[in-house]
Amino acid sequence: MYPRVSDIFQDLFGFTSPIPLHSFGLMVATAFLVAAWLTKKELDRLYNRGLIAPVRATVTDAKGREKSSLVSPSVYVWTLMGIGVVAGIVGSKLFNILDFWDEFVRNPVEVLFSGAGLTFYGGLILATLSVMWYARKKKIEVPRLSDAASPGLMIAYGIGRIGCYLSGDGDWGLCSTLADKPAWVPGFLWTETFPRAYVYGGPIQDPVTFNALARQIECDIPGAIGVYPTMLYETFAALVLGGLLWIMRKHPFKAGWLFSVYLILTGAERFLIEFMRTNKVWALGLSQSQWISIGLITLGAIGVAMLTRRITTPPQAGTPGASDAPGTSASGDAVPVSA
Repeated sequence: MYPRVSDIFQDLFGFTSPIPLHSFGLMVATAFLVAAWLTKKELDRLYNRGLIAPVRATVTDAKGREKSSLVSPSVYVWTLMGIGVVAGIVGSKLFNILDFWDEFVRNPVEVLFSGAGLTFYGGLILATLSVMWYARKKKIEVPRLSDAASPGLMIAYGIGRIGCYLSGDGDWGLCSTLADKPAWVPGFLWTETFPRAYVYGGPIQDPVTFNALARQIECDIPGAIGVYPTMLYETFAALVLGGLLWIMRKHPFKAGWLFSVYLILTGAERFLIEFMRTNKVWALGLSQSQWISIGLITLGAIGVAMLTRRITTPPQAGTPGASDAPGTSASGDAVPVSA
């Protein structure tokens, strides 16, 4: 496909871009920015309604003076994003090494320092733990923060999968043949050969060769000409589910409920798509990702069962969101509150 942005320029305009930018990295960066922006937007909404407590931070007033004030927790969003990026990359790499240990043993340096070979769940778990640690340190309400981040996380996952599709980095599905394609399905959604695909940073030209190298699968389907582009399926699912979570964000239930729903949805989506992918089987015919998915679905179900109770306590006077609350302007915008 287009592992580098220069490949897109080459096909569309006939010249190579001088910028050595990888498509996967560009889409991952876009995903993080979108997630952070949506989270900030939702945190400010919760703050203005008095549903999340203010936090103390150093702010600069109109005269350029720094002072400690009570403000919306959204002031820490970009710091939280930075922590999530670093922890997410480390976790993704560690889980991928565990999933493909044999490949790591054969080429440890290449696998460790390659930009490819990242496992989403590893990144999600370590990034979540790291962000929660920092949020608690800054006295941000973690359940509310988790709810605020849920729609953005799901949408960001879909954007990131576009990067996987463009780079052809190994997240493809099983072998497929156009002979089985329903007439109403476009060919590119049914089978793809991923020319110029990258596996652990190395270009692979032949689809059968890169399948064998990346996942040791045997293409034994008569007439198979490529693989299912499962990244596109996940992009569609994630964007739809992310939109659903965004609609549900004004739920009347206890804090943490929406994040529990997110765990169920992301777990179910990944569990099902794994049946079309080529990852190794760990136990009982299920892959590592499917076992993690089961864990996430279970945790989410427990959370929904425990938190499906309506919030009956209105915002207290003197807190952001109340009618006379400091910390909100006449327009409802969050403003710093002096300590």
